[in-house]
Amino acid sequence: MTTGDVVHAAVAASPITPEEAYAAVDSPFCGAVVGFSGVVRDHDGGKGVTSLSYSAHPSAERIIREVAEEIASRHEGIRVWVAHRVGPLDIGDQALVAAVGAAHRGEAFRACSDLVDLVKEKVPIWKEQFFTDGTVEWVGAGA
Repeated sequence: MTTGDVVHAAVAASPITPEEAYAAVDSPFCGAVVGFSGVVRDHDGGKGVTSLSYSAHPSAERIIREVAEEIASRHEGIRVWVAHRVGPLDIGDQALVAAVGAAHRGEAFRACSDLVDLVKEKVPIWKEQFFTDGTVEWVGAGA
C-alpha cells in the first residue's frame, strides 16, 4: 500500500457512531485503529449548554472529502473515515467522528489528530449553542 484510502467522508444529518467508523477502517493490514469522537457537552465557557445545532455551507461535503484525501495522501497506507453532523444535537450526541486504521499505532494517532485538526480548520460548519440562561451563541467550527 502507498497512499491512504478514504473509506468515508461526509456531512451527516443522521446520527454517526465511533463503532461504524472503526469497523469501516479496520482491515487485516491494520495493526491499529484510532478514533476521535467530538461529543456535545453540557457546558462551555462557564455556562450551561442545553443543546446545539450545526449548519453547513453547501461546499462542506466537498471540503470534508478534500480534507480526508489530503490526510490520506500524507500518511502511507492509512484508511480514513470522517463525518460531521448537521442539524439539532442533544447533550451526549456525536458531532464529529473520525477514525484511522494504519499498520502501526504512531501513524494512526498522527493521522487521526491531523484529520480532526484540518476538519475543524477548513470545513465550513457553524455551531449554534443554546445556553441554560436562554442566550444563544454562534461559533465558527470551520473556515
